[in-house]
Amino acid sequence: MFGNDRDSLRRYYGTVWEKANAGQPLEALDRIIASVIREHPEYQSMLGQAEAILSRDYPPAMGQTNPFLHMGMHIAIHEQLGSDRPTGIRQLYQKICQRVGDSHAAEHLMMECLGETLWEAQRASVAPDERAYLGRLRRLAKKM
Repeated sequence: MFGNDRDSLRRYYGTVWEKANAGQPLEALDRIIASVIREHPEYQSMLGQAEAILSRDYPPAMGQTNPFLHMGMHIAIHEQLGSDRPTGIRQLYQKICQRVGDSHAAEHLMMECLGETLWEAQRASVAPDERAYLGRLRRLAKKM
């Protein structure tokens, strides 16, 4: 949708949040984004300042979470659950939710598995390994 245009993506988050707060109709993806933003009140005020935060970086060494990456990971998991891709992720999510008792906390745990899988793929310059990702989620579901 946005390619590598970070500024457009960041503006889009702000636009979706404005539309959601105004009660305007939202597309399917917009509804997912708005629900993720609702779950993160700590990011809501900054979305009204989109122009001020467009160029801001969030280097890991500074110890700050990149709010756009964080919300983007939630959105990716929502999309995975909606399509059950990789196959079986929905069932694993349900197990993790049951064991954790909170869907948002379950997503955060799953994001660690997704992040590790993406990091490995990026490091090796290959596509993410869905089997490795599901394996991580299975281990997570068992240890909870």
